Amino acid sequence: MKFRFQTPLIGFLVIFLASVTASAAKPDQASRPLSERFAGKQPDANHDEVPHFQKHVIPLLGKLGCNGRACHGSFQGRGGFQLSLFGYDFSADHLALLDEDSGRVDVQDVEESLILSKPTDADMHEGGKRFDRDSWQYRVLEKWISKGAIGPKKTPTKLVKLSVTPAEIRFDSDKQSVSLNAVAHWQDGTIEDVTELCRFSSNDDSIAAIDEDGNLQSGEVGDTHVVVYYDNAVVPIPVIRPTKSLPTGQEPLNVSQSTSNHPIDQLVADKLSKLGIEPSRSCTDSEFIRRVSLDMTGILPTSDAVREFLDDSSPDKREVLIESLLQSPGYAAWWATRLSDWTGNSDEQLNNVLPVRGVATKLWYAWLKKRLDDNVPYDELVEGIVSAESREEGEDYRQFCENMTQACQPGGEDLFAERSGLPLYWSRRNFKKPEERAIGFAYTFLGVRIECAQCHKHPFDRWSKNDFDEFAKLFTPIKANAKGGKAIQEIRNEMIAKITKGNKVEKGNLRRAIYKAAREGEVVPFDELLVNTSAAANNAAKARRIAKKKGRKPGNVKVASGTILGEEEPTTLDKDPRVDLMQWLRSPENPYFAKAIVNRVWSNYFGIGIVDPSDDMNLANPPSNAPLLDYLASEFVANDFDLHWLHRTITTSDTYQRSAAANVTNASDRKNFSRHIPRRLPAEVVYDCVVLATGSDASAEKLRSDLDDMAIADGKAKLRNRQDFALEVFGQSERESNCDCDRSDDPSLLQSIYLRNDVDMYKRLSDKNGWVNQACKTLGVPGPTGNGNAKKQAIQRNLAAAQQQFLKRLDRFKHQSRNAKQRKQIRKGLNKGHQNLVRRMKPHGYEIPDLDDLIKNPEIWKPIDADESSKSTAAIAASLDSLIEEAYLRTLSRFPEPEETEIGIAYIKESKTPAAGLESLLWALVNTKEFIISH
Repeated sequence: MKFRFQTPLIGFLVIFLASVTASAAKPDQASRPLSERFAGKQPDANHDEVPHFQKHVIPLLGKLGCNGRACHGSFQGRGGFQLSLFGYDFSADHLALLDEDSGRVDVQDVEESLILSKPTDADMHEGGKRFDRDSWQYRVLEKWISKGAIGPKKTPTKLVKLSVTPAEIRFDSDKQSVSLNAVAHWQDGTIEDVTELCRFSSNDDSIAAIDEDGNLQSGEVGDTHVVVYYDNAVVPIPVIRPTKSLPTGQEPLNVSQSTSNHPIDQLVADKLSKLGIEPSRSCTDSEFIRRVSLDMTGILPTSDAVREFLDDSSPDKREVLIESLLQSPGYAAWWATRLSDWTGNSDEQLNNVLPVRGVATKLWYAWLKKRLDDNVPYDELVEGIVSAESREEGEDYRQFCENMTQACQPGGEDLFAERSGLPLYWSRRNFKKPEERAIGFAYTFLGVRIECAQCHKHPFDRWSKNDFDEFAKLFTPIKANAKGGKAIQEIRNEMIAKITKGNKVEKGNLRRAIYKAAREGEVVPFDELLVNTSAAANNAAKARRIAKKKGRKPGNVKVASGTILGEEEPTTLDKDPRVDLMQWLRSPENPYFAKAIVNRVWSNYFGIGIVDPSDDMNLANPPSNAPLLDYLASEFVANDFDLHWLHRTITTSDTYQRSAAANVTNASDRKNFSRHIPRRLPAEVVYDCVVLATGSDASAEKLRSDLDDMAIADGKAKLRNRQDFALEVFGQSERESNCDCDRSDDPSLLQSIYLRNDVDMYKRLSDKNGWVNQACKTLGVPGPTGNGNAKKQAIQRNLAAAQQQFLKRLDRFKHQSRNAKQRKQIRKGLNKGHQNLVRRMKPHGYEIPDLDDLIKNPEIWKPIDADESSKSTAAIAASLDSLIEEAYLRTLSRFPEPEETEIGIAYIKESKTPAAGLESLLWALVNTKEFIISH
């Protein structure tokens, strides 16, 4: 049921009629709420009804706050009594309530039950008074106790569905209100109004505030969800309040709704239409080439590429650019880094898992990059991780060790990338316990944070502790870093004996000896990934034998098993559970797998996921545009998990190509994709942008051609191991877990200080292989002083002074006495001085005329400029235009405005030297928001 209120009065009537309709729609008398069925001193005709423990008692205790964190649901309990947090361990809670020592439930003396007496007495109950003795809540609990306090085992049932009306809410003005109604549908066929037993929350109180009874009140313009909780159901209800109408007399917006036929644009437009938001115009070509290049490849476009793109008048040039970027090495390099984040490629956690140090992260990265280069379908890529085997088909243990030793040599990463699986995923030190694997697996491949359910019912999702435990069991047979059986041990011992030359070596020294041998290319033993399925089969067989011996039916013996999240049928552990896991992941019906990667890729391009945070896909955190996420996920599966299809589909949409310039309707929109939201570039991208912008054309081209020394090309230990300061400052993923929160894209003061004042920045600006030095060569002036030019200029000043001193002596000689002896003596001194000048100046490229020629005409020796940078700036002004243009193109990917060019020229002219002026210009551009932020 959807509401659209034209005026407050009409809105009130609609809400009133809707509530009447909802009441009339109740199926029968049995579905009436408990407050009606247990009202008054004398209940109605249903007074013989016995409240159900799961349907009524536990939800009521939850509604009253008894099993909340601040009360008996805490880990320590309260007042010597503990319930399961949020009350979803029905058996444990029933035992706790009936524990004689607790006194909470006394079926012999009902009124003395503390569950009744304490909440009605504010002085006795630390949590205060919760209900009155004549209330329906009291009567429900009293009736349940008086009828024997029946527990869940005698009355098992399951919630099939929780229907909440209205299913969507629209407000049009302040102080409008709507009441939610919740009806439970149970497996036993009963249907019941449970509104008063539900818990309610709002994801944004400023837009829609909701009280404990499910009554909403409108607030600010925008959209959010209110969430209804009952039993294991978590139901989000979208709430929308459109933007206000334009003030009277204001001209229409200079934008229009997209007429694009692109499915993304249509689905986004549907949501924007409900919100009354008009999208921003399309971004400029210079904005687009910079944005898509950095988002898709992490690499700043070259100035020549920008010029060519801006000069191109082809109508499909953006699509052509996208296609070329997808085929570029930068695409695979950058997305292999992102996948390394999500899959947990951590050097710290991979320490000592291979007999060659410092190579595990490189091998991991190379394996991912190879598949992205080849555009391997995402499900196949994941299968290579989830179902990884250490050995290739037909490869025996000795061959495996030989091949791995070779792959671990410098430059051998490509050999490992050719292997079919990535067993390193299972080998991390923080990924050994089944519980750790359950949490990490859910983060990586499902975008689900399940760790809360490790201890209690997930507060915002349906996962119980039992769900977590059953899921974790699936990972128990997987044995990473296994040494192998007897036959393998013999081969290992043979290799070790060769390495140690038959000598007995202690563990620490043995490890160092193996490391040394591996570095030198000698074949060393490698551990393997094994899946132990025999344990479950053997235990089951043993149990059957015992049962048969004792005369019981052996067919009733169960094989150890675990259960995939959300599934009912268990997976037995007498076979590799990863087969079932992978089959479930790639199933079109899987509610998480495709959506998780689609949402993460979308977040990379928009700075916010359709579900945000992008790895927190829980029922209480619904997508901002569910039809959009559903479309992308289903089409991604239909297109065989083609990652290129996903990137292409997103970036070719008008939605992605919108300007960051806001209009009056979308200025406050941050999650509905009506405009581009400026955001700080990721750490690796920032690092490389600075290096490329400040480096010379030759050094930048070298970086772009092989990517080996670029931060976006992860797996480079020299960057990640030394924790490069810039990468750390800008929030490179720590990879402590598989959580997206390990990376930070938030701006900070330290980042500004780094770009403005860090010695690293000054070195790059004055580097001999930097762009400023290259520009100075173009102008024919000395480069930056930080590039060894201070010494050069000091030498020039000394040579100029020596020249002037010699010319003065020469002038005195010409005017000295005609005495031959005296002239001969002076001439001898001049000759010696001339020879000294030749020795000093010739190495610096100065040619000195012969002494006789100088005596005849001193003016033939042109004066040495004491500071060559003092050459007239006017003489180089013509070249400054093009250099300033180049500076803007290489940093901001656009041409400078005329005013910016004028300011640049004026500043360089006023600077002490052209080099100093160019340094300041480039420094200023790198420190603009336009450089550091996606726009």
